[in-house]
Amino acid sequence: MLHSIQQVNYGSKSIKYKLSFATRKSLGIKVLPDGLVNVIAPNDTSIIDINKKVKSKANWILKQRAFFCSYKPNTPERKYVNGETHLYLGRQYKLQIIEDTINEIKIYRGAMIMKTKKTNPKYLEKKLNEWYKEKAIIHFEELINSSLEKFNKYKIEKPVLDIRLMQKRWGSCTKSGKIILNTELIKALKGSIEYVVIHELCHLIHYNHNKDFYDLQNRLSPNWEKWKEKLEHALS
Repeated sequence: MLHSIQQVNYGSKSIKYKLSFATRKSLGIKVLPDGLVNVIAPNDTSIIDINKKVKSKANWILKQRAFFCSYKPNTPERKYVNGETHLYLGRQYKLQIIEDTINEIKIYRGAMIMKTKKTNPKYLEKKLNEWYKEKAIIHFEELINSSLEKFNKYKIEKPVLDIRLMQKRWGSCTKSGKIILNTELIKALKGSIEYVVIHELCHLIHYNHNKDFYDLQNRLSPNWEKWKEKLEHALS
């Protein structure tokens, strides 16, 4: 399918979009997680009419872009040295590195105590990420199970859960029903993690971010905007 890049202005902002044509009755606009805008128009639709339609949806497009942008993790770079703070479940802990014959990480009285065989930053980063992943598996599974109770009337099956580090998203839901959560979420408050979990579970019923999706999210997670804001502030 041939496409071209077009642009409309909305106030002081400009919206670039990728335009394609297809045999269809109506024009479709989609905002992708990376902020790109795709427009598919019926064959023979004029550029003037397409631009008018895109401009009429500009407010919605900009809101979707802002949503995806705020949903991206932006954790500051760490140096893995004594006294540096690291997050775990929404709380800051001071890193205490102890050279030892074993590898072990414990939380104790405001400290993240890291016993380690090596003290070079790359090794410490690897071991700490492994620990975060272990904790994420436990906590995310628990939250999936407890959150599924809110969806009883929809008779959905427990999804396959995949936990991994992601650069652009806190979570996602595939069309096959698998939920992917960012390991970095283990650093957030439980309420914020639950918000992401419920958000992704809602996609099992309404795959796109349409009115039905947000109506469902508002019913099942009335305070989701508060927890979303806390997530953005904590890990930005």
